[in-house]
Amino acid sequence: MKAAAGARLASIDALRGVTVAAMLLVNNPGDWNHVYAPLRHAQWHGLTPTDLIFPFFLFLVGVSLAFSVASRAGEAARRPALARGVLQRAARILIAGVVLHVLAWWLLSPPHFRLWGVLQRIAVCAAAAGLMAVWLRPRAQWGVLGLLLAVHAGVLLGAASLQPLQDPGSRLDTALFAPWLYQYDALTGRGHDPEGLLSTLGAVATTLLGLRAGDLLRHGELRALGLAGAALLITGLLGAQVLPLNKALWTPSFVALTGGIAALALLGAHVLVDRHRAPACGRCFGVNAITAYLGSSVLALGLIASGAWAHLNGWLAGWMQDPAQASLACALLFVALWWALVRALDARGIHVRI
Repeated sequence: MKAAAGARLASIDALRGVTVAAMLLVNNPGDWNHVYAPLRHAQWHGLTPTDLIFPFFLFLVGVSLAFSVASRAGEAARRPALARGVLQRAARILIAGVVLHVLAWWLLSPPHFRLWGVLQRIAVCAAAAGLMAVWLRPRAQWGVLGLLLAVHAGVLLGAASLQPLQDPGSRLDTALFAPWLYQYDALTGRGHDPEGLLSTLGAVATTLLGLRAGDLLRHGELRALGLAGAALLITGLLGAQVLPLNKALWTPSFVALTGGIAALALLGAHVLVDRHRAPACGRCFGVNAITAYLGSSVLALGLIASGAWAHLNGWLAGWMQDPAQASLACALLFVALWWALVRALDARGIHVRI
């Protein structure tokens, strides 16, 4: 069954919402020194459940573009307006990300202002994939996707080292943007940013995979979606023998494996929610995704800067007698607070778009 142009599937909102809730959970532990291993990123090479969250979100950005943009791009006369809309929304998200980092710099006084970030990466990926959804046909989109992965793989395979701070992405970001990075050591002149420039090639590829998967879903090609997900998963596992799975580098094997898992998750959510009418758990987060992420980040910065966050975690640790459980409880309380807020917004039909 083919979805109508601009149709909104509850399964997409639900999967996006679960992803955003997971973002809040892993980003806001009570104490970063006491976090359960599955709620941490891999130290470098490797994959944990936490490493799936950001690629899932970018994949779903692409899926949404298939319904909101690609479905309307068939008429040539509409394409300029669609392209402007894509760029304007990306610009707003980018500005929001920079403002958030300015606020963090002001409240927490880190040694350097950070230029790159999560919202900035979302903006760049949404703009790139959105413009391709407007102007390129599916075959050309696949071609760009393959080119991105080939160029990225070539750079990584040709590098002298893929170790932290010595990898080509870190070296490029340090040369271009130091000291405005997530990590920078003035003494060694080395820096790193997990949302840096080179790894954005892989992130855009993930978003393009979502665009293509969303197009399959929009046209009701569920068998093709399932086969594509399985093929990507296998390709990622095999590719990891050549280039390791690495979120910070966003390696091609990481793109393939996480894209495959996301495609299968999308298919499962569609069958359960849209076809069998299972509850769309997480939908309230999904329809206010960027707003929830941005608002929760601002609140977290305020709580940390005021000392309230440390006080809450300390009280929980004293009561629970286990610092790891207290840290998790603090994060769960934060997610529950935002779940209540976005559910109240959704109940009133308030869906804030940046």
